[in-house]
Amino acid sequence: MFSLSICFISFIFLFFAGLILFMGGFYFALNDLVYFIEWDIITLNSASVVMTFLFDWMSLIFMGFVFFISSLVILYSDDYMQGDLNINRFILLVLMFVLSMMFLIISLNMISILLGWDGLGLVSYCLVIYYQNVSSYNAGMLTVLSNRVGDVALLMVIAWMINFGSWNYVYYLDFLQSSFEMGLISFLVVLAAVTSSAQIPFSSWLPAAMAAPTPVSALVHSSTLVTAGVYLLIRFSPAFDDWLNIFLLVISGLTMFMAGLGANFEYDLKSIIALSTLSQLGLMISAVSVGFVAMAFFHLLTHALFKALLFMCAGVIIHTMKDSQDIRFMGNLSIQMPFTSVCLGVSSFALCGMPFLAGFYSKDLILEAVSLSYINLVGFFLFFASTGLTVCYSFRLFYYTFCGDFNSSSFYSISDDNPNMLCGMFGLMMVAVFGGSLLSWVILHTPVVVCLPFYLSFLIIFVSLLGGWFGFELSKLGLGSSLISLSYYKSVVFSGSMWFMPYFSTYGVSLRPLLLGYHSLKISDLGWAERLGGQGMFWFLIHLSGVNQWWQYNSLKLFLMFFVMWVIVLMFIII
Repeated sequence: MFSLSICFISFIFLFFAGLILFMGGFYFALNDLVYFIEWDIITLNSASVVMTFLFDWMSLIFMGFVFFISSLVILYSDDYMQGDLNINRFILLVLMFVLSMMFLIISLNMISILLGWDGLGLVSYCLVIYYQNVSSYNAGMLTVLSNRVGDVALLMVIAWMINFGSWNYVYYLDFLQSSFEMGLISFLVVLAAVTSSAQIPFSSWLPAAMAAPTPVSALVHSSTLVTAGVYLLIRFSPAFDDWLNIFLLVISGLTMFMAGLGANFEYDLKSIIALSTLSQLGLMISAVSVGFVAMAFFHLLTHALFKALLFMCAGVIIHTMKDSQDIRFMGNLSIQMPFTSVCLGVSSFALCGMPFLAGFYSKDLILEAVSLSYINLVGFFLFFASTGLTVCYSFRLFYYTFCGDFNSSSFYSISDDNPNMLCGMFGLMMVAVFGGSLLSWVILHTPVVVCLPFYLSFLIIFVSLLGGWFGFELSKLGLGSSLISLSYYKSVVFSGSMWFMPYFSTYGVSLRPLLLGYHSLKISDLGWAERLGGQGMFWFLIHLSGVNQWWQYNSLKLFLMFFVMWVIVLMFIII
């Protein structure tokens, strides 16, 4: 029986609002409707600030997904955050997060987009530091400072768009496509999107944000903060020049490959899923850069479904393992947690692109369209190698977690006995199975036929099977199996540490300025400034008075002359 708590009220409201928006998006897509709602706030020197809301099939379906996933995450949080005394504050922060995302989705005005963007950044900082300790604080600072780069880029976009007389970007996408101003604005938008979606070189904040509670991770990594950048790129994509698309393809392709490689060396359960998010974000942005905008949006929606489910399953496992996230301590959980095992299996297979699950309809279509398009060998390799690595780390995680022997202590009580958690997971599992086919009927109106040679059609299956076999072999490696890691120590450290990106984002940015500040303090403030300033003057006067005293004590004639002189002066003053 549900208690009438803030969790249950929020769940009911968001769930039904999500369903209504979802149905509205279907209706708008079938009837090809677009509604603008404008509110003129202020007009200043021929530049008008107009709050413009755009309601089309894309914004309504995405908003419906955000509300639907948020509702199930809040229901899940009712059990997950059960012992927390501040659960009401937590739920209100999550609701503010969803509200900021809603502003960003429906806004056409750069000022209101910045309002939603800054709301996402600020609330994500509050949620990452929710567990108040040093590691959470460091992760929160890394998150918020990385996203500040995107905020500054959007502020510069607002400053440049004042030349156009309006901040509604949709009016200028086609009209000023090849102009210098639009090229600069597009580059700044790409910079903002790259920081929000954690592409190279801003990738290090995404695994660091795992310091947040698991329900927040399920929301952030599925449909809110990290997808905000992809959504902005999808909206701005008509204005991108060829050089910008090539730049995006290189950055996102390398991110996709780097995250897939790093996840195979990771032993932290949440970090593996975070790196899989990074890999899928790279796939979406690569699809946008190649020109498959509708397919990128399709994958954005299907990814939101199974990634939220993956994080929920990880949260249940961490909850029952008494807050242990190391997959080496797990094993044989399929016997004790059958429902969670089924949900994790469904979401992992959907992530790999298993036929007829949600991820298959979007991911397979993107890969086949890439095979059909004009793309060079490097881009082709990054797409298909990243797909194989995705299957590899998914199978490795599944074997480590649910097969073999239980590797923790003997006296453990593990079971699926949290009703709210299981309800949220069941709802997401249903849409992770059926959502892909449903969305493909709505988003892809006309049937798409991709004609490829046999070896290209079979390449996706071959790469996936090869990746699954590699994942199985990796799962059999023990902690020190013939010390393979030490044989290739440098390459393992390079691949497993996200190509040293966390070091570049922390020490690389802060070390030199801090050293410069230390040396300037030591040499200037505590050095020559003291020597030539206050302390130097003090010691000079002390020395001068000492010389004067010595001079007077050692010359009686001078001493008496000064004495007589002061007596005469005093007499003149008195008279």
